[in-house]
Amino acid sequence: MSITEAIAAASRDPADTEPITTVRVLYSDLHGVPRGKDVPVREFDEATEDGLAFCSAVMSTDLRQTPVLGGEAGFPDLRATPDVSTLLSLPWEPGVASVLADLGAIGDGPPPADPRGAVRRAVAAYDALDLEPVVAPELEFFLCRRDPEAPGGFSRYVDRPSMAYTVGPQSDPLGVVRGIAESLSRLGLGAFAVNHEYMNSQYEINLRHADALTAADRAFRLKCAVKDVAAINGLVATFMGKPFNDQGGSGAHFHVSLNRGGSNAFDDPAGDHGASPLMSWFVAGVLAHAPALVALLNPTINAFRRLVPDSLAPTHAIWGWDNRTAFVRIPQERGRATRAEIRVGDGSCNPYLGTAGILQAGLDGIRRELDAPPATGGDGYQTSGGELPRTLEHALDALAADTQLNAAIGPEIIEPFVAVKRYEIERHRTYVSEWELDEYLQHL
Repeated sequence: MSITEAIAAASRDPADTEPITTVRVLYSDLHGVPRGKDVPVREFDEATEDGLAFCSAVMSTDLRQTPVLGGEAGFPDLRATPDVSTLLSLPWEPGVASVLADLGAIGDGPPPADPRGAVRRAVAAYDALDLEPVVAPELEFFLCRRDPEAPGGFSRYVDRPSMAYTVGPQSDPLGVVRGIAESLSRLGLGAFAVNHEYMNSQYEINLRHADALTAADRAFRLKCAVKDVAAINGLVATFMGKPFNDQGGSGAHFHVSLNRGGSNAFDDPAGDHGASPLMSWFVAGVLAHAPALVALLNPTINAFRRLVPDSLAPTHAIWGWDNRTAFVRIPQERGRATRAEIRVGDGSCNPYLGTAGILQAGLDGIRRELDAPPATGGDGYQTSGGELPRTLEHALDALAADTQLNAAIGPEIIEPFVAVKRYEIERHRTYVSEWELDEYLQHL
């Protein structure tokens, strides 16, 4: 597709009233934060041909903008090359189109961390087995208002006792979330439903299943859209796992199946509960690497405030038939809808790293034909054995020790990820929190 054709295709929506004047080239850093450059449309041809240079330290920088790694190599550049097939106009920013980029080295430099590339590698490994991963992410988030009088400086967008699955002005008085879902649907990104979730000002936008790379792209773009449209409306959207002490947290669930020859390879009417041995091997692989996956799917200190009993987030490496207390839940649907739902993810996880990690773990189970443990029935929080890491530090230890998963995802990703997160833990260890002041200052 030529650049002219791509830009024309990005503007096909009849609702677009302005020509595209800027192309926003975006990629995900290791945190899942969008990084990029705005390119005037007249300059986009050259950007597509030559790519755009970025300091590679951006891929080993913490959320406080501290470059944790890179100085030893002199902070070289990386190249971001737009994937023109992903070009889409943004309904909430007339005249602006967005395109996703793939990352690569410049010259003889080392390969940079490329979260999108990690998904590509996982898909290629399945393709060698004549399997196609299909993924459907579920992402939850809170909408907030800036409020200097509230704890942390934020209050909730709608702060009254709420009910799950409510819709309309009472749960979304400005129509912000509804508008995001409509825009994403117009863009062909598979947003097919939206509702208020269980907590005050917590929402979920459902994305249709797709091939793994498309699904990860959609989840990344959904997070970008939610935060951008919230900002346009004077609000702040957060996918942080547990932003409030008096409310539960936001999860990121990944529904995964495998196609072979156009049919769902997890489905087997003659198998146990209608599931195939392939699904059992996949689940066994995910559970075998569960402690390491916890780090990729719960990449913040805050995420572990959510992984507690009776939270509908798992605390043990177990699986079950339609069991929402398990790490892996097998929903009741069969046929084309036969799938495994990985439920441990936190809203703050990078959807590319989460997808790549789950797929590589499941692939290891398939290759080795691992036996899954017996299914857990009832309350998974009462299970003995298989307890998941309870802190980010312990999860990082498990990830660093999982040599097979490290090699599959790529050391150029895992090494800076672990280093940046360990640096984050050290900053937290020396920070005096509001809780400590409330607890100790007056009495001790």
